[in-house]
Amino acid sequence: MWASFLAGNPVKLTIISAVLLWPAFVLCGFPTILTLERAFPNNHLAELNQLRYRDSLRHHRILQQSSVASVVDFPVQGTYDPYRVGLYFTRVQLGSPPKEYYVQIDTGSDVLWVSCNSCNGCPRSSGLQIPIQFYDPSGSSTASLISCSDQRCSLGTQSSDSGCSGSDNQCSYTFQYGDGSGTSGYYVSDVIHLDTVVGDSTTSNASASIVFGCSTSQTGDLTKSDRAVDGIFGFGQQGLSVIAQLSSQGVAPDAFSHCLVGNGGGGGILVLGQIIEPNMVYTPLIPSQPHYNLNLLSISVNGQTLAIDPAMFATTGSRGGTIIDSGTTLAYLAEEAYEPFVNAITQSVSQSVQPLVSKGNQCYLITASTPEIFPTVSLNFAGGASMILRPQDYLLQQNSVAGAAVWCIGFQKIRGQGITILGDLVLKDRIIVYDLGGQRIGWANYDCTSSVNVSTTSSGGRSEYVNAGQIGGSHSLRNGRYEFISIVVAAFVLQLSVIACFS
Repeated sequence: MWASFLAGNPVKLTIISAVLLWPAFVLCGFPTILTLERAFPNNHLAELNQLRYRDSLRHHRILQQSSVASVVDFPVQGTYDPYRVGLYFTRVQLGSPPKEYYVQIDTGSDVLWVSCNSCNGCPRSSGLQIPIQFYDPSGSSTASLISCSDQRCSLGTQSSDSGCSGSDNQCSYTFQYGDGSGTSGYYVSDVIHLDTVVGDSTTSNASASIVFGCSTSQTGDLTKSDRAVDGIFGFGQQGLSVIAQLSSQGVAPDAFSHCLVGNGGGGGILVLGQIIEPNMVYTPLIPSQPHYNLNLLSISVNGQTLAIDPAMFATTGSRGGTIIDSGTTLAYLAEEAYEPFVNAITQSVSQSVQPLVSKGNQCYLITASTPEIFPTVSLNFAGGASMILRPQDYLLQQNSVAGAAVWCIGFQKIRGQGITILGDLVLKDRIIVYDLGGQRIGWANYDCTSSVNVSTTSSGGRSEYVNAGQIGGSHSLRNGRYEFISIVVAAFVLQLSVIACFS
């Protein structure tokens, strides 16, 4: 939420019908896509300590929180670079008549909220070259307020400090973030507008009623016009998340996936649905957690398991556990695991590089332009799933000294909180699947500039017969073009393929 970004070309949301008839075939139909963008200010480099400070604010925020659907596609734009402060955002169309709003994608919160016309402290312009739009419930014929007696008001207590006004019986909310910013307002119900692609390749308009926040007050960084957006799009698990709401209505599956490009070209894929890839491995989500907590058992360097008590990674009352969080730039290790990890890396390359400490970070001076002499790291999770990290998945090139490259360990230490967080440094260049119905997370190393196949699942993770075709591809999303290539497979082949994928 602290990142800067640039606007891209306007697009719309696409939903692909999950049927066994001919899948949709849309070629370069840019008006059929709702774009998730990530971009960075030119020549804006950040030191490791700056990134670490920004992430620490986010972690404080994390610790404070406790029928067949269709595939929804959000093609990613922008460039991944851990030394540039970035932000995921997309457009949504709300209300009748529909209006477009730029909203940040945030996996660390649950609720979609946008600035309202009566907002106090909300910026009126943005230095990000995007228009600022204010939602007006009275200007939408399909808007209605959420009362205190509405069952959906009680769902809000899972994600925020909800309350009710005795004078108007209006369900309200307050969000406080670790960086000192915050927002408050009230909940409304209105329609989100979608474009549906049906089996004969035609598109039609569709909509779904959802509950979201109408922000009437903002403080802190949310008030800064240089980074202003229209709101926040929560991608969490609680009842008022858009994923939960669309899934309960049968509009979208109870799963989502992303694949972020790690090279300078940037881009990637984000979908509501499960990306299907033969090399996927899965590990269970720890139940009853507000975030995506996994059971990390051990860490291996060059095949040697480090002497770290697995309890250091556990999710308990006093320890935060191990969290997958695409909103964190770097990666963080619990204090007890950090020194063994760094020492193992250093010992592995001590004969080939010159270790040095730069601004409190363990770094290495090497003559090669790439860090391929560094060891492979394996994060080993419950269920036998391992995440294999290349050197560029745990190292960052900081600068150069006398023609030699300085590479620093991007993993940082979190003191006294018992928490390990795997951010974009680790998540890039691989498919990550959040199967909420099946309560598991899966991954596979992948070229995220390539296309993917996506299927839906029913609640509880039961495989359905859907193959939504190929999403993504090596084309440049930054040029505002998108190709959707459908494939036709017989029903029994589709069923066998999906069953094999989840076996």
